[in-house]
Amino acid sequence: MLSAPSVSYPVGRSRDAARLLMVFWAAGAGVAGAWCFQINSIDQHADWRQWAVLAAVVMATVAAWQALGAQAPGELRWDGQFWLLDGGEHGGGVASIHLDLQSLMLVRLAPAGGGTQWLWLERRAAPERWRDLRRALYARAVATRADAAAS
Repeated sequence: MLSAPSVSYPVGRSRDAARLLMVFWAAGAGVAGAWCFQINSIDQHADWRQWAVLAAVVMATVAAWQALGAQAPGELRWDGQFWLLDGGEHGGGVASIHLDLQSLMLVRLAPAGGGTQWLWLERRAAPERWRDLRRALYARAVATRADAAAS
């Protein structure tokens, strides 16, 4: 199968990803708060379940905060064989799409040397290269699945 042409795309903090994560966090925290309020109105005291839910909300807050601030600016490049991330310590590897919302994508970069980096890619970073990036990501995903099926 022919490889997709090489492409480079800027990466960095994504405002759309931050909004999406904040909506999901707020929904989860709201449901947890409503549940705790309901349980408290029945039992009239807090028990271990409410403390566990509070701990989970705090951990989700910390995880979301770290995820939003973790992505350093750089450039994701497809050289025709491997994905490379400039501006980071990760070398060439394989990229896989885990969430595609058309103008926002969550991509997992797995370098050959090990480790994983999650990247939020958004169209507004470089609209003129967005289609090229999508072609390269999807062409590689199809080729990887075809190679795995052949062996």
